[in-house]
Amino acid sequence: MSPRPHELSERSPDIVPPPPGGPPPDLPPPPESVRSLGALSAVALAGATVGGALVARPLSLLVPAAIVAIALVVRRPVLLGVAAALAASALADRAVAGLDPPPPGPVQGEVTLVEDPQARWGQVEAVARIEGRLVQLTAEGPAAEAVRPRLAGEHLEVTGRLAPLPADAEWLRVRHVTAQLDARTATPGSDAAPPWRVANHLRRLLSDGAETMGDDRRSLFVGLVLGDDRDQTPEMTDDFRGSGLSHLLAVSGQNVAFVLAVAAPALRRAGVGVRVVAVIVLLGLFATATRFEPSVLRAVAMAGLAAVAAARGRPTTGVHLLALAVTGLVLVDPLLVRSTGFQLSVAATTGIVVIGPRLIAVLPGPPVVVLPVAVSAAAQLGVAPLLVGFFGGVPVASLPANLLAAPAAAMVMTWGLPAGLAAGLLGAPLDGWLHRPTAIALGWLEGVARTGASVPLGELRWPHVVLLGAAVVTVVAAARGGAAVRPWRVLAAVVAVGTLVAPGLALARPPVWVEPTPGVGVWRSGGATVVVVAPSTGAHATLEGLRRAGVTRVDLLVVGPGMTAADEEWAARHRARVATVWWLGRDPPAGGLRLGGLEVRPTAAVGARGADAPDGVEVRAVPGAVPGGGR
Repeated sequence: MSPRPHELSERSPDIVPPPPGGPPPDLPPPPESVRSLGALSAVALAGATVGGALVARPLSLLVPAAIVAIALVVRRPVLLGVAAALAASALADRAVAGLDPPPPGPVQGEVTLVEDPQARWGQVEAVARIEGRLVQLTAEGPAAEAVRPRLAGEHLEVTGRLAPLPADAEWLRVRHVTAQLDARTATPGSDAAPPWRVANHLRRLLSDGAETMGDDRRSLFVGLVLGDDRDQTPEMTDDFRGSGLSHLLAVSGQNVAFVLAVAAPALRRAGVGVRVVAVIVLLGLFATATRFEPSVLRAVAMAGLAAVAAARGRPTTGVHLLALAVTGLVLVDPLLVRSTGFQLSVAATTGIVVIGPRLIAVLPGPPVVVLPVAVSAAAQLGVAPLLVGFFGGVPVASLPANLLAAPAAAMVMTWGLPAGLAAGLLGAPLDGWLHRPTAIALGWLEGVARTGASVPLGELRWPHVVLLGAAVVTVVAAARGGAAVRPWRVLAAVVAVGTLVAPGLALARPPVWVEPTPGVGVWRSGGATVVVVAPSTGAHATLEGLRRAGVTRVDLLVVGPGMTAADEEWAARHRARVATVWWLGRDPPAGGLRLGGLEVRPTAAVGARGADAPDGVEVRAVPGAVPGGGR
């Protein structure tokens, strides 16, 4: 399954260290062991459940129910694993069968929005429910104007036509979407259910209160607090992606911890029973406000289990909580195992709870430094195989960027969330004063993200990830030995440092020509850099291409013809210093140009394509020129 190439919001894990002072008091530290299902048994149970969900087979649920009954009588955890695998397989088969599309044709009725509508490619899109099925609602013109301001949980009366989903819409099928509904007309429907009304009121308060900060920082604020990335620019999205901070724009475990920390003073005054109920209600409201994203489900499930276990006097380990949360969530929705966001969230949390404590034990330095470094590094190691497999690489800048961004992210949540609600209620001029600290923190985050994405440090690929993993295993294993194994620790540290530096060194000696993303060609020779962007490549691909190629200076940028040429030029100027721009569709150059070791000439027919002449220009390296361009 391949995720959407230009979005990361639903895929991003929580890899920012917890706020200073540790977890909220309602989630106490775990003891060494528990008397219930052990941690290893819980992990095995989760593995069996995930495995069963991946192999969907028709089976009566009476079979796993009978096995559960036997397991409880004979006290055999192995039988619980067998039952969980069979149940997950049967439920997955039912979920897959439910994806059969309805017959195409006209439709009229009330739809309930399942997600917030988003403008994309000249139309408005949102997942909606109609007649018990989930559909991808699309609208243009007047219908789009009616859909755009609505929020999840609200109702619309629509007329339109059902059609099959596109062949490449696997990311929608994972969310149980079965068809596409092209709305011809749309009008407001009945009121949303009370939980959705409360959640949407909170979202609108936070958004309205942040208007004083400007569109860019308001979109960043609601992304950090609510996971709402709909209004973020391509430049902001690529900055956070290229610096390894895109997880900040997706709500997950860190947000849940911050929300509980904000509510902790009030929760302390309540009795144990009332406190647990209050935590569960707060988690439910938070999940509703953040739209039940996969990472939110994982985080809320773990927090809820921890609260219940603590109230019963049986707090448990992070590994145990994660395993039980995964088991329960997959049994409720077996298609979660195919969700990129869920996989990344579980992988990051696994890294934190498994690798994190071991890194804390072996890394030198004061705790105030070791803790955030170990947590961030552990989470990055946990998600690295998935990030390389899904997106091609892990930004080297992610570790320092996360360390620099963590305090500001904590500030936005712990101050910005309550201040944002107050700002929405009180309005001008108090909203601006209330959000002064928030704006400062957001400005810092913007600077860290842009700098991290622009510094040409490169990305880690499979060989780098394997070497780093081996180095970490060696360091942890050698920590248990004495002086005899010290050379191995030194060797592992050297390998780790070399592995992290290698991608940046490779970018410093680039080939003459490279195509880092489809439609973006980069030529470098004799100290000059020429970038040619094919028509309709778009801002997202332009930003990603320049970032992945390590380009920070462009002597000549060639764009056009096409409607997206202005966006591509703006994107290139955001990522690099651009000296000259050729717009082939508007002002075709009359002759050629020599820059350093490169010769650039327009072709006879604008738009002609060839190995050396994409999109109306020929770019050739001068024989004998020194390879490489300006950085």
